[in-house]
Amino acid sequence: MRVVPIVLVKRMTIPKWLLHFLSFVPVAILSAIFVESLLVIHPGQWPGVNWSNLLASLPAIAVAIITKSLFAVVVAGVASMAILRLLGWA
Repeated sequence: MRVVPIVLVKRMTIPKWLLHFLSFVPVAILSAIFVESLLVIHPGQWPGVNWSNLLASLPAIAVAIITKSLFAVVVAGVASMAILRLLGWA
């Protein structure tokens, strides 16, 4: 089932507008996952902020802006969360 769309798309010409539209899908998915990790859901109330995840994401965002390297962003995020946990803030 997962291979069928790939086989069908290989034999078709996809319109440019569809390719442009689909280029936004990875960014949208990653943004949704990122925002979801920053929020804490309380039933019947407004979502709260997961402060440890927010604090750990700030250095990762800075590294992303500076380096544009996915590996460096992951290392910065993991390291900043490790430091927060070491300090007892997470």
